[in-house]
Amino acid sequence: MESTVEEAINEWHASVNDGDLDRSSKAVGDPVVVLGPKGAGPITPEQFAEWVARSGIRLVPRSWHPISERLMVVEADATWPESQAPTRVATVFRVTGEKVSAALRLPDLRSALELAYICREMAATE
Repeated sequence: MESTVEEAINEWHASVNDGDLDRSSKAVGDPVVVLGPKGAGPITPEQFAEWVARSGIRLVPRSWHPISERLMVVEADATWPESQAPTRVATVFRVTGEKVSAALRLPDLRSALELAYICREMAATE
């Protein structure tokens, strides 16, 4: 049986990969915190859906790394419309309720795991 965290992240991937803007906006919290090559910060679900449309990204999960009850790192092969070949990336996901409330994309698994552990420890000491 899948956990709520896995279900939320699977829904996030499915909506992004389908390019379904309405579904994408419903898969994330309001706001959703993002990190990527063009910046970081909180955005609205509508802005997230705009990113899905603009980027054309597709992500195929390759490995899952549970960090805590709400944090998961997912390593994936990313492609964009102009891609010649997939690029391996890793994303730190935080799930709140049944929605992704943070998607922090990093260039590799090691960086994502390091950030996830820091996030976990910060939350534990609040």
